[in-house]
Amino acid sequence: MDATTRPDRLDQLTGVLLGTAVGDALGLPREGLTPWRAARLYGTSPLRHRFVLGRGMVSDDAEHACMTAQALLAAPDDDARFARSLAMRLRGWFVALPAAMGWATLRAIVKLWLGFPADRSGVFSAGNGPAMRAPVIGACLAATPARIAPAVRASTRLTHTDPRAEEGALVIALAAAHGVTRGPHGVDAPALLDELRRHVTGDELRRALDQVADHLARGASATDLVAALGLERGVTGYMLHTVPAALFCWLQSPGDVARSVEEIILLGGDADSTGAIVGGLAGATAGASAIPPAWLDGICDYPRSISWMRRLGARLAARFGGASAAVSALEPGDRLGPLPLFWPAIFPRNAVFLALALAHGFRRMFPPY
Repeated sequence: MDATTRPDRLDQLTGVLLGTAVGDALGLPREGLTPWRAARLYGTSPLRHRFVLGRGMVSDDAEHACMTAQALLAAPDDDARFARSLAMRLRGWFVALPAAMGWATLRAIVKLWLGFPADRSGVFSAGNGPAMRAPVIGACLAATPARIAPAVRASTRLTHTDPRAEEGALVIALAAAHGVTRGPHGVDAPALLDELRRHVTGDELRRALDQVADHLARGASATDLVAALGLERGVTGYMLHTVPAALFCWLQSPGDVARSVEEIILLGGDADSTGAIVGGLAGATAGASAIPPAWLDGICDYPRSISWMRRLGARLAARFGGASAAVSALEPGDRLGPLPLFWPAIFPRNAVFLALALAHGFRRMFPPY
């Protein structure tokens, strides 16, 4: 894509899903590692898939983004129905025994299975789980910005009730909406950060946004920012660590998916979640066409495959993309509702994923250190 080309809504709403997927898959082998340990085991830039035989798989980050997209399609205009639809999908996702799941999300889904309603199932936590569902909300609702905060609230409180979790997720959703609206060459970092501050009441997140603005203005590196935040050993899953690091890496190069995703993953820590969030922001801004083809071709997964996500993105574009995207984005026979998923394949897929994840854990016990 050259400097005069602007992605269309189909490209962007497909990009938010595929960007999340590639960030998740590339960061997954490095999850929980310090930057220098990850570099010794898996190398540095340019990143490539290292989960199994040079291929990648997605984890809970991309899965949650897809479930959020499905829930938006099921209830595009009703936040309470959206929350109930997402709750139903989370319950189903849980019984398929996913290998990766945050502690707060686990407790919240157990409460859902015990009969708690969607507005009372969340637990007090400021983990970054709601942020991985936020880019798709912001991207889909960019044309109706007044709906973003209520949808983020419904998504967040389903699993996390700490106000810091909701504000952090809202910041990410609003950033995605800004990227979709402005495009890769129109993102205005100072204006966006000023807008985000108006939606934030917590002092800690305000200070973090100030640090992002200051480091961007000085032309500092992502390494400089995380050092100022005390995150030299890696970006943690705490919402107010994840959000400033993700925003900074995206705002440094909003039109360059590869650079922004690599920047955040190479910082270490919760690399699959941070990679997924930045990938979602960058994909929503620059579009699926800006994602390196090798990153997409290298993901080997089912039933949430890259081709399935492309079809899901087409449905999002038809529903939320405006007249220019319209129903022409759909394949023959497709409808505007949620996209069917071949659910019998999920349990065996998760068993394979768990075996591979355990193999990675075993490998980390050995050199190079």
